[in-house]
Amino acid sequence: MTPNVHVQKGRWAVYLYAVQQLPSRLIEAAVDQISTLPGIGRRTALRLVLSLLRRDKERVISLAESLIAMSEGVQPCDVCFNLTEEGTCSICSNGARNKSTICVVEDIRDLLAIENVGSFRGVYHVLGGIISPMDGIGPADLNIETLLTRLSELPLDELSEVIFALPATMEGDTTSFYLFKKLSEFDVRVTTLARGVAVGESLQHADEATLARSMDNRTLYEA
Repeated sequence: MTPNVHVQKGRWAVYLYAVQQLPSRLIEAAVDQISTLPGIGRRTALRLVLSLLRRDKERVISLAESLIAMSEGVQPCDVCFNLTEEGTCSICSNGARNKSTICVVEDIRDLLAIENVGSFRGVYHVLGGIISPMDGIGPADLNIETLLTRLSELPLDELSEVIFALPATMEGDTTSFYLFKKLSEFDVRVTTLARGVAVGESLQHADEATLARSMDNRTLYEA
């Protein structure tokens, strides 16, 4: 083994020791909490905590207060499960939106991605996930029954289209198929995004031009 490898291993060992043996239980608690966020391990969490400690106390307090306010003030929309500070989100309460066209998405990030394109003027329904047996997620874990209830409460002349804007994955296709079977009792046109979005890619990762084309060129869903 070369000396350079010994040095690298030694530095890594020192780093691991430093992460495990933090100088304060308060820092340890902060690292533990931040590392529970998606995509953030203890190494990144420690870097964020140390960055916060270098900031002015007022800025750190302001950040903490904004997080508390967000946690207490933001809630799911009563209609579509978008996020809102009110009972009904700004999209569902907007009289200019076409309530007869409902775009079904996996989560909030997909809704935001489509909204950023700026061409869709319908409304949404956020499932809160997709069917994934491997992850123990079934239809009952998603906002599917609320979608069916929502559709059943609409007058027949106020429901024209349901769009499946779900990931081009096996789980996304499974969810679309399940929804399609459930929607068979409704007299509604069911469409899906054109395959401009790459297979396996989430909507929020697609560029705006691709997403716009996929929405504009959507086709009838075929099981």
